[in-house]
Amino acid sequence: MGIHRNVIHPRFGSFVLLGTVIVAAEVATYAKPLDFNPCLECKLCVAACPTGAIGPDGHFNFAACYTHNYREFMGGFGDWVETVAASGSADAYRQKVSGPETVSMWQSLSFGANYKAAYCLSVCPAGEDVIRPYLADRKQFMEETLQPLREKVETVYVARGTDAEDFVPRSLPHKRVKIVRAGLPRQTSIRGFLRALPLVFQRGRSKGLAATYHFTFTGREPAEATIVIRDRTLNVTNGHAGEPDLRITADSDTWLRFLRKEASLPWALLRRRIRLKGSPRLLLAFGRCFPS
Repeated sequence: MGIHRNVIHPRFGSFVLLGTVIVAAEVATYAKPLDFNPCLECKLCVAACPTGAIGPDGHFNFAACYTHNYREFMGGFGDWVETVAASGSADAYRQKVSGPETVSMWQSLSFGANYKAAYCLSVCPAGEDVIRPYLADRKQFMEETLQPLREKVETVYVARGTDAEDFVPRSLPHKRVKIVRAGLPRQTSIRGFLRALPLVFQRGRSKGLAATYHFTFTGREPAEATIVIRDRTLNVTNGHAGEPDLRITADSDTWLRFLRKEASLPWALLRRRIRLKGSPRLLLAFGRCFPS
């Protein structure tokens, strides 16, 4: 698996599709793992990504990639439908959604959802069948494959308060930033909330934060978890471990409504549906790391 999080085949590189093979025979052994990593770590995928989702150090911002690249899949489609429903007239809709965006969505609905930026695959030179031009003349390879994607004038979809919102105008100022709701589905379970944290964690927004959080969920879906944010990294474990800087006790349904913006935090605190032991500022800092 390359740093762009795509599977790299030794021969075909990133240009493969994974499917499912069903066999009747019992399989006793697995295939032998590769004795080398096909990823060249050339960082061309880092340079090509319009949202900065792929870090030079190998860090991957799943939410940034998903929000933009999968804009016309289910998550982005749901956001578009809500935009249509909230528009009181055709003029109001056109102020929110451009003509090309409407056409692109129509094409996705008619012929299959389109990816907005599979640029990491486009520039990947790994694999015996595709590496020759890269080895023959790396400068020409970059001019022909990488630069057109970086110079392309296009709309980049980002969620508010994310690292991608900062990255695009700073690194690719000629691209248009459009703020949308994150493409990830809204949380309906505490288990889903905990599992999604590593996917939506914004390490740039966590800079300077060093804190341990103990979550205790009560009610319909009881659970305990420890979340540690330190040195721009995230660690989520089941149960309580270590000494917390902030304890959060919350009714599970209320917490999920809060995440979906169906209930306000002050309302939940006043009714003691959510209780804090420690500085409330740490909860605000926590929220900055996981913008919706």
